[in-house]
Amino acid sequence: MPTLIKEAWQQSFKWVLPALSLLILVACNTATGPSPVEGSLADMTIPPQTGRNEIPAAPAGDPPTPVPNPGQVFYVAPNGSDSSDGSIGTPWLTIQHAVDSVAPGDTILLRSGTYAGARIEQSGSAVAWITLSAAPNAAVLINTPGPNNRHESNLEFETWEGTETVAYWLVDGLEVANAPNWGIDLRGSEGNHSHHFIIRNNQVHDNGLSSGKSGIFTGFVDSIIVEGNESYANGEHGLYLSNSGDHFQARGNLLHHNKNCGLHLNGDLDSGADGIISDGLIENNIIYENGDGGCSGINMDGVTDTVVRNNLLVENHAGGISIFQENGAVCSQNIQLLNNTIVQADDGRWAINISASNCINNKIFNNIILTSHPWRGSIVIPTATLSGFESDYNIIMDRFSVDDDNSVIDLSAWQALGYDTHSIIATPAEVFSSAGDYHLHPLSPALDAGVTLAGVERDLEGRPRPMGAAYDIGAFEYPVDLPKNSFLPAVFSF
Repeated sequence: MPTLIKEAWQQSFKWVLPALSLLILVACNTATGPSPVEGSLADMTIPPQTGRNEIPAAPAGDPPTPVPNPGQVFYVAPNGSDSSDGSIGTPWLTIQHAVDSVAPGDTILLRSGTYAGARIEQSGSAVAWITLSAAPNAAVLINTPGPNNRHESNLEFETWEGTETVAYWLVDGLEVANAPNWGIDLRGSEGNHSHHFIIRNNQVHDNGLSSGKSGIFTGFVDSIIVEGNESYANGEHGLYLSNSGDHFQARGNLLHHNKNCGLHLNGDLDSGADGIISDGLIENNIIYENGDGGCSGINMDGVTDTVVRNNLLVENHAGGISIFQENGAVCSQNIQLLNNTIVQADDGRWAINISASNCINNKIFNNIILTSHPWRGSIVIPTATLSGFESDYNIIMDRFSVDDDNSVIDLSAWQALGYDTHSIIATPAEVFSSAGDYHLHPLSPALDAGVTLAGVERDLEGRPRPMGAAYDIGAFEYPVDLPKNSFLPAVFSF
């Protein structure tokens, strides 16, 4: 992975204090921006943004919270022994022994080295989470399943005993690679969902290459935060949330070069439960160069009541963001796409695809929606009168479809239907700072051209919105006195 990308991605979380120092400066500018747009957009529920190390509230439900009172700390090392006591001086040898031996509230710290994985079947509690983490400054590689694993995944969180649930775990700072199937694999059951996980700061790659499996996978799991992970070069998706799991958050992940989707959400009615994934937040992710095998940067099948904001999706080779129904119980609906930057590869599909007439009440505001494809364009919908569909204040191309990609219309015909009446046609060269740098050009038409959105108060790198007279369109506010970073290598030839 190019160093420039990784360093920039890491920098995207180092904004809380600088951003706070600017709040007073931007307060006056905030007052001069446009009022929130009237109508159904003004009534949307958008969860507030929080700092990198804060656990945000999900749009609804019971989100994860950090363990308030940790218990004992135990150590694992390649030169340890499972017959020892797991103390700092006499660590254990295997992850499996450690996860079987700790109690709620305990922390397992892995010292540098290469390990077999484990099957985790016990739980923490609401007031005493269990933590599995790399020790400070340790480089930990888990590159094979453990002896108890059932799915040929490296880390498995699942039990078939008792309530059939595993809950209250934090997994932090591990490298998980080369699993025959999934890298990190979390499951409940149809009748009893596992719940309350934080999967944070892990590097997950090259898993499921021959079996077509994903880097991070969940099935029948509620109340999960997946944040700050890099998941790449996996045989299926970077991150796959499935099987009716609700109250999820995917934040600040770097998902790239996966065979299929960067992020795939699938309600999967055939597997049981209600077949709906609901109450989600997808924000501040960088998703690129996925989809050689098909599948969008972000796929939503049977997803409802979810906010998608401040994401950068570029050079994906299938769709950009797809809202549809295939395996889910309902066509994805009540999705809010807000201040994302989407730039499709020249072999990609439409930047935003809404596939069926029962995918209702979806909103698209303040997004950059472009493609290098020779004839596909910004947005495709199945019918000209899609119930509850709204789209405006976007940077767009002059290409749309209202018959599921069977024909293409221009902006004037699209606007005649009431869509994107304040949006602006522009090319990548006019919008962006330079080739491969998706920050805004100093004269970009995206500057101060957005509408105020309650709850979208910062950009992907943490700059307050607005930095000028009004919101900028896309994932980035134009920098005033905060530094900008180039996230990706040059992929455009302007």
